[in-house]
Amino acid sequence: MNRTGGYVLKFISGKYQGGEFPLEMDSEVVIGRSSDLDMVLVEDMVSRRHAQITTHSNQIQIEDFGSTNGTFVNGEKITKSRLKEGDRILVGTNIIKLVHRDASEPLGQDLSSNAGAPGGVTSTRTTGATLTGSISGLIEEVPLPDLLQLFSTSKKTGVFVIHQDQNIGKIFLKEGKVKYCLVNDNADVDPYKVFYRLLGWDYGTFSLEHPTEETFENEMDDSVEALMMEGMRILDELRALGDDVPKMHQSLIISHPLVAPLRSLSPELMDSLQLVYNYKSVSNILNKSLSGDLETMQDLVNLIRSDYVSVVD
Repeated sequence: MNRTGGYVLKFISGKYQGGEFPLEMDSEVVIGRSSDLDMVLVEDMVSRRHAQITTHSNQIQIEDFGSTNGTFVNGEKITKSRLKEGDRILVGTNIIKLVHRDASEPLGQDLSSNAGAPGGVTSTRTTGATLTGSISGLIEEVPLPDLLQLFSTSKKTGVFVIHQDQNIGKIFLKEGKVKYCLVNDNADVDPYKVFYRLLGWDYGTFSLEHPTEETFENEMDDSVEALMMEGMRILDELRALGDDVPKMHQSLIISHPLVAPLRSLSPELMDSLQLVYNYKSVSNILNKSLSGDLETMQDLVNLIRSDYVSVVD
């Protein structure tokens, strides 16, 4: 890690989102709830002496002090781990990213001198008010697969809410397992389809909110790992279809005049053509299809390339 400038801990979720804590070489930073530590995070999920980050011999290492709720690096619970640039650390409700900062670049809010923050306790390092327990931030900073892996490993319970443009996705978690998924509170869409679609959201905001009393018919009881493995496979195969894949906001119309003979279509393609005729918008077609998004989209691309249907915005 011998580079010009230095390393900082950038808070990308939680009360201090956007703040940065500079790391000095050959030093130790003790993190916890106790007011006499280097980095003080006052919240119930942080132990009094939670963890320590050491920087010696151009290496950065984190060690958990046997904390109640654990310390996680890139979604894995650790006892001791060497850190590298880009690693994400979870302490309590705070997601912290190790980033390199050139000497000429200004820091964000410098949390190393945030003594006496409102509601906090005076300290030589960062101090904060009691936190609500909500984990929030930007998807651009923490991709959804990383977040879901982290929530699974730390056995989180709550509602994972994702905002993208005018759409709101929700993943209901119980002890790290997925119980149900919704987009825009539409319970008519298969929750597995919703989960796989949400994996493809690469911008927007997220928050892990407190659990609700909502119940659903045909609740899921799946591990995040199994769902993500299938979801990433679907995303890869959708991308492999090329540029002909229509966007969710677009619509499809049957070509007029329809030159290609209908007798050439398989029963599955005829079903997809009927979906185009009935629902037009790509999102509605996928929602109403009895097949998965990948199979339906493969049919739609086939129909587009064979001039049975055309894409309109």
